[in-house]
Amino acid sequence: MDRFSFVICVSPSETLNRQKFTGSIVFYHAHHATTDKPGQFGARHTWEEAVPEFKQNAYLGYVVTGLSLAIIGVVFYVSVFGVFSDSYLRVGMLLAGGLLIILSSLGRTSGLLDKALLCAVAIALSLSVYQYFRAAEEIETGLYFLTPTDIWMGFLGLFAVIELTRRSVGLVMAVVASILLAYGAFGHLAPGFLRHAGISSEELMTVLWYSFDGVFGRPMATVVSTILIFIVFGSLLELLAIDRVLVQLAMAATGRMRSGPAAAATVASGLFGTISGSAVANVVGTGVITIPLIKKRGFSPRFAAAVESAASSGGQITPPIMGAVAFIMADVTNVPYLTICAAAAVPALLYYGGLFVAISSAARNMDLAEEPRPKISFNWRELVQIGIFVLSLAGIVVTMVGGSSPAYAGFVGVALAAVLGFAVRPDLLTDGQAWLRFIRSAGLISAQLVVIVGAVGIVIGVLNLTGVGLRFASLLSGLAEDQMILSLILMAIACLLLGMGMPTVPAYLIIVLVMGPSLQKLGVPIVHTHMFVLYFGVLSAITPPVALAAFAAAPIAGSSPMPTALEASRLALPGFVIPFAFVYQPALLLGTGFHWAESVQAILFVLLATILISRACYPRRGKGYMVPVGLALAVALIFFGPTISWIATVAGIGLMYFDRLDLTIQDQTS
Repeated sequence: MDRFSFVICVSPSETLNRQKFTGSIVFYHAHHATTDKPGQFGARHTWEEAVPEFKQNAYLGYVVTGLSLAIIGVVFYVSVFGVFSDSYLRVGMLLAGGLLIILSSLGRTSGLLDKALLCAVAIALSLSVYQYFRAAEEIETGLYFLTPTDIWMGFLGLFAVIELTRRSVGLVMAVVASILLAYGAFGHLAPGFLRHAGISSEELMTVLWYSFDGVFGRPMATVVSTILIFIVFGSLLELLAIDRVLVQLAMAATGRMRSGPAAAATVASGLFGTISGSAVANVVGTGVITIPLIKKRGFSPRFAAAVESAASSGGQITPPIMGAVAFIMADVTNVPYLTICAAAAVPALLYYGGLFVAISSAARNMDLAEEPRPKISFNWRELVQIGIFVLSLAGIVVTMVGGSSPAYAGFVGVALAAVLGFAVRPDLLTDGQAWLRFIRSAGLISAQLVVIVGAVGIVIGVLNLTGVGLRFASLLSGLAEDQMILSLILMAIACLLLGMGMPTVPAYLIIVLVMGPSLQKLGVPIVHTHMFVLYFGVLSAITPPVALAAFAAAPIAGSSPMPTALEASRLALPGFVIPFAFVYQPALLLGTGFHWAESVQAILFVLLATILISRACYPRRGKGYMVPVGLALAVALIFFGPTISWIATVAGIGLMYFDRLDLTIQDQTS
């Protein structure tokens, strides 16, 4: 799949039309199709009914289930008792995850050549892991010199990681890792500033495979010790059908608005984003419900798909999980996790606020169908499910505030959701089909995430060995000649290019390693630097020409992908400006050492700028002059000192007041 996110729920008829997206493989199931009526939950199901790809080979299905259970068991153990061994945990999880992906792929493929390749990858991965453990004790003492066999086995391991990455998240990430690996081996032949001094095969393999600086480096450690428990948490919420209730809640909250389902899609994607790890996961998870409703309201298919893809991308910047990036960012920056969440909270709210304004402005210019307002009611069970979602997230935050590790906090969230959820839905305890899908989804998504960060480790290891990332940052700094705004624009463009086609975690890690030092050279604080990089890495999901989120939403809506991506970028335009506010209005990020009065002022300026930009994207008919005026005021609010910003604040409020007054007069005379 294009993501390391949670398995998506769609109906069987919808599944048939959307088995693959560009650069990704998305796994679907029909969970919701069997959960609409309480009486349907108690039925028993066979393995073949639960996982149809293993219908011809049940034994293979049993092995996949067992391996998934083993991964989940290790995740629970580590969350409660801590890491038992760095080597066995990191390397063992890569082996288990890789074999799980291979076995799952064998269940879906029928070609002999593909099966042969999968078997070759399994053998390569197993041999390379065996060779790692054979030499592990000597390697840890630093008294071991790699033999030619060690080197070849290391290359086999890297080949296996790259091929498994291709199968998990598509070609882009696999190509990036392959190019960097080739660069590490042959970069001494490259021209210009790209040339490095040369790295021997022994040194390359020592770093990339036989140490904690490459495949098994810090990203792998963070994932296996901290993040995987949250993958299980998300799969559990899906098992309890809480994600569907969140969509209902969004529809109920926005039912009276003119933009109706479009606003609901924004709310639902924001709520779903708190547990999801991917923009595409958000698109499919909520879009299959909201996009048809948006179209029914009278919006064009392109606009419906654009709303969903723009809203879903925002889930990756929404605390507390932020597409799993929050934990990695805390580890990389040595900044507490709760500080990261506090810093991310206001910008995320501003992003979604900007979407609301843009959608409302667009709806004002459209001849929308007069549909009756939806009457959505919640039974007691659904209300309790909403409460379970809130209590579980609250339990995670409270546990971390109390000083516990993020992994243990994730375990507390899982325990709360499980105890309360099964108390409300005891029938799920005997639903074999649901349990099989839960086990496979949690296991497979965990496996894919482990493999992805293994590929990221190849990139990070080569960049550290060659120093090309620092040289690239110095080149950008030289081009900008210490001009902050030009440096930021160049880095924003580079982040969008580097992030295209990649999931959130690898995009963030690669971009921050390459681009981060350049920003910090200009005096930007570390949290602000990482947040700047993260935003543009996330927004690459809706930026042409790749725009994975838009390519996922377009088939659901029946629109063309590229116009959808352009429309989504237009809707999310404030999101491209908010990261610049991190630098010019640094107090916007709470918890980063600024006085509360400065934070309030920064929030006011950026909030008003966001509204003006969103309204300028969709001006009222006959009010085209509002576009340059609104954008000019937004620039004055963010990029200049407090004096000019306060003048722009007064002008902006006045502009919106007179625009509202004019609209009221028109409504009264019409």
